[in-house]
Amino acid sequence: MEIRVQNLCKAYGGAPVLRGVSFAAGPGVTCVMAPSGAGKTTLLRILLGLETADSGTISGAEGCRWAAVFQEDRLLEHLDAMGNLRFVLGTEPDRAAALLEELGLGDAGGKAVREFSGGMKRRLALARALLAPSDALALDEPFTGLDGENRARAMACVLRASAEKPVLLVTHESSDADGLGAEIVRL
Repeated sequence: MEIRVQNLCKAYGGAPVLRGVSFAAGPGVTCVMAPSGAGKTTLLRILLGLETADSGTISGAEGCRWAAVFQEDRLLEHLDAMGNLRFVLGTEPDRAAALLEELGLGDAGGKAVREFSGGMKRRLALARALLAPSDALALDEPFTGLDGENRARAMACVLRASAEKPVLLVTHESSDADGLGAEIVRL
């Protein structure tokens, strides 16, 4: 699968946010990099179908099932880690348990997500996206708040997923792009 974005434009109240953005993303990691406020999240929201571009085209994403990590974790705070993952996995607890262990969350036990640290919540949000049935991943700053060891674990999981599908990763950390061997799109 290859997703092609051609001459995408978006403005809010007459103020341009995206101007003529063009790139292609196939299997592997494509990092969208720009300073804060330059339209990275808007681009992902358009790809996910949550917003509409003013002009330009997106091809190759027709019927695409996306999984996403948003800037906000959007977790069910009263449930534990497995409870949050059950919504995307159904009855595959072994797969979920293995990924939680890999992401350093294997010892989270039955603790409610509201008791998790920010980094733990971020890794759980990433686990949910990685486990959801999808054709492509949209990850908006998925490594925010992670220390070096947990960042490396999370990056390894993303890299493995990118072997089979396009992964669009929004970041302003060049070390993320370097560590993932990503193609870079600068806005």
